[in-house]
Amino acid sequence: MAGDRPEGGEVPLLYSEGNVAARVALEREVRGWSTTELAERVTRAGVKMNQTAVWRIENGTPRRRINLDEALAFSRVFELPLEELMSPPLEGLDIDSRRLVQEAVEAFYEARDARDRLHHAVVAIADHIKTHPDSSRAIHEQCLRLMGDERDARTLSNDIADGGHY
Repeated sequence: MAGDRPEGGEVPLLYSEGNVAARVALEREVRGWSTTELAERVTRAGVKMNQTAVWRIENGTPRRRINLDEALAFSRVFELPLEELMSPPLEGLDIDSRRLVQEAVEAFYEARDARDRLHHAVVAIADHIKTHPDSSRAIHEQCLRLMGDERDARTLSNDIADGGHY
């Protein structure tokens, strides 16, 4: 295309189909998925794809084109914003570093979701105690039985008494 190649070489595009293809390969490898597994996940996300299509996107000469529906499905299965999927891979991060970061990000979101669940449960118990004040002691005892640790049970009971976990 005119303007894509200035004198002396090719300008890398900030966002390009080539970046998506490179990121598809990288993100698949980081997660330890085969091309078949990725194709199955994309299909479950609503866009029919087979292993050969994934291989041709990653390795084909010429590279297989990626349509918008496929790009959105890749974004969904990798749990990445489309803009990030379209960005070139960061320099200086090897596959092991990427795996460690991926694990940390997944753990972060799991912990956040667990904190939210805990908060909602604690609020529900606090609301229950407001309408049934004589159940407070039994609730604390049940926490102790289920948790088996007085300190943890006391912490949870204090959260309930405070009306929330946050």
